Amino acid sequence: MTALHDWPATALLAAYQKQELSPVDVLQSVIAHVERWEPSLCATYLYRPEAALAQARASEARWHKGAPAGLLDGLPVTIKENIATRGDPLPAGTAAVTLVPAAADAPPAARLREAHAICFSKTTMPDYGMLSSGLSSFHPLARNPWDLSKGPGGSSAGGGAAAAAGYGPLHIGTDIGGSLRLPASWCGIYSLKPSLGRIPIDPPYQGRAAGPMTRTVDDSALMMQVLSAPDVRDSMSLPPQEIAWRTVATAGTDFIKGKRIGLLLDAGCGLPLQPEVRAAIEQAAALLESAGAQITPMQPFMTPAMLDGMDRFWRMRSLTDLQALSSAQRDKVLPYIRAWAESAEGMGGNAVFQASQQFHQVRLATVKACSAFDFVISPVAPHVAFAAEWPSPTNDPLRPLEHIGFTVPYNMSEQPAASINCGYSAAGLPIGLQIAGARFDDLGVLQLSRAFEQIRSPQKPWPLPPAGA
Repeated sequence: MTALHDWPATALLAAYQKQELSPVDVLQSVIAHVERWEPSLCATYLYRPEAALAQARASEARWHKGAPAGLLDGLPVTIKENIATRGDPLPAGTAAVTLVPAAADAPPAARLREAHAICFSKTTMPDYGMLSSGLSSFHPLARNPWDLSKGPGGSSAGGGAAAAAGYGPLHIGTDIGGSLRLPASWCGIYSLKPSLGRIPIDPPYQGRAAGPMTRTVDDSALMMQVLSAPDVRDSMSLPPQEIAWRTVATAGTDFIKGKRIGLLLDAGCGLPLQPEVRAAIEQAAALLESAGAQITPMQPFMTPAMLDGMDRFWRMRSLTDLQALSSAQRDKVLPYIRAWAESAEGMGGNAVFQASQQFHQVRLATVKACSAFDFVISPVAPHVAFAAEWPSPTNDPLRPLEHIGFTVPYNMSEQPAASINCGYSAAGLPIGLQIAGARFDDLGVLQLSRAFEQIRSPQKPWPLPPAGA
């Protein structure tokens, strides 16, 4: 029988409704599993099993009365540590931050609490969320459950690792250049970076989005029902809209028929595409074509100048942040981050302005390239998971973003984009297919993802805790 910690959220809710399972039983299974994995994985922050069990007992009582208090009542969930939860500090992955309790829940945490999901832990991230790894000056090094010598990706590092390892069904992270989709790809899970403003977040920032991280598409759609409620604290929050998130569960392979899908195999910048990744994406495209999609190869629309400009602007932004710290605080920042940010010293105003313009150039190029299609598919990353101890795939602070050429365009264009597993390397490491849709068509991306989930190659069993754990 499938262990309770491995059950999808949709199945748990059905079992709660029939009183075949209790939230207490489920949470106890999650806790036991976390405690087997966590010494090796290091995915959690503020792990609080006893407080969570108290919530589970209250949920159990509500279900026994047939009166659940919210859509997610009794479901275990983790929250990325940079999403504020009332009373908890926000280290942002770095030892340089002064720890101050948050005054209120950020919008995603507030929606989960209102839905009576049980947050038993937050999850780890790298310094300032500026790395695609689990390397942090504050948290222990997070690792990938498929291969503990590899990293889970980042910056939603702990969330990706937790979902793949089976720390319950529901997790939430954030993304400004690929930070949901990269760990989803390298950990073999599903994640949706929604349209900008679809899930309100605080503080908002250009390109920044929160999104679900789950093992199944249906579970992400379930979370979207809750997370997509508007919130005035996000100045970019989208207006209220009735979206049929529940229809994702019934999206069959017929949804694929007639869809115009662009196939992008060259990001136009960054690291070269590994042959194993190319083969997996081409196989995914062939499956979609055999199901009735019209697949059209695309030319790259990103350029090295675009990626370099965004990189230089972010260096200057981070340098400004570092300069606001005391000398003692700066000394605590991960050396890689300091080397990257301090390389912007001496950049003049004109250079900063020109760098800043590349964000808009990326937006224009992405929207234009995608306009002929219903969806665009591509790799999430040009390679599989890399060494856990490395802060980035190049391990070079002067070439830190060479792997985000496929993901970052959709942050700037505000389009929804998801990562779904489509295969494995010869070494057994997961490979993610990115599915991007038109701006605001988050539902369509979920529906195509659900349809692809039904036709993709058989999945490997989820990884088990290390022997003796």
